[in-house]
Amino acid sequence: MDAPTAGRNAKMFEPIHSMSYFAPEVSEHLVAVGLEVGGMTYFAGRSAAMGAVAPSVVAATFYTFNPEVVAGYLPRAWELASPEAIVAARYAGAGAALRRLLGDAVVGSVEMAEAADIAAIAARATRPEGRPLFAAHAAVEQPAEPHLSLWHSLTLLREYRGDGHIVALQAAGLSGIEALITHTATGAGFTEKAALSRRGWSREQWDAASNDLRDRGLLADNGTLTELGTEIREVTEDVTDDLAFAPWAELGDAGLDRLTELLTPMRAAIVDAGTYPPNLFGPRWGKW
Repeated sequence: MDAPTAGRNAKMFEPIHSMSYFAPEVSEHLVAVGLEVGGMTYFAGRSAAMGAVAPSVVAATFYTFNPEVVAGYLPRAWELASPEAIVAARYAGAGAALRRLLGDAVVGSVEMAEAADIAAIAARATRPEGRPLFAAHAAVEQPAEPHLSLWHSLTLLREYRGDGHIVALQAAGLSGIEALITHTATGAGFTEKAALSRRGWSREQWDAASNDLRDRGLLADNGTLTELGTEIREVTEDVTDDLAFAPWAELGDAGLDRLTELLTPMRAAIVDAGTYPPNLFGPRWGKW
């Protein structure tokens, strides 16, 4: 096993975690504890493990969002519900969503319990230094129910990789909006329309950042990446894979292969159920 191989697997597992941002059960549980419908459930739900932090902290750790949009939801969310209540509601919603998407038979299966155990081994083989969002989620107690334990571990692995990815983006000299634009240009992330609406940037801000990327030789006039832009994105992904390799190295080839075998049908069930809205991602998303 090498870091790029582990990285490809990690991306394949990610829909099992990220379904929580689209499943209605999660939003419903968060609204039930006092949050407002809409973006507040995302920003407060994902950041509550850090405590009642300032919107600038959330914008910094989430990286590709317009800070002005984050400030529209925080700190108001902390006035409506405590971070502890939000964390509990998020987990309850994630558990309910997985039960609906996978079915009781899968949730209660020996395969689910095995996958949860393997993922937990990987998640424990991580260190929190320099990874603030991961460190906050790692302080949340591991759930006892296997399907929630699995989701918790995959959440840790996703945020661990994400924190490292920000380090790589910083080293590449890509700001939050520049990272979003270049990722969109690869076809592996959001479509441009979805990126603008879901990350809160205006067309004027997007165009200004795109012009800066063109001036630096990273973006072509037609919005695609230049050779230099492609190289920078590839190096950024390579560095991200290297920084995220520790938990997968702990599993070894046999452990990663077995986890992939167990999670592949679960990921397929979640994606095939229409969890993710159509026209949300580019043509290369899901090419695991």
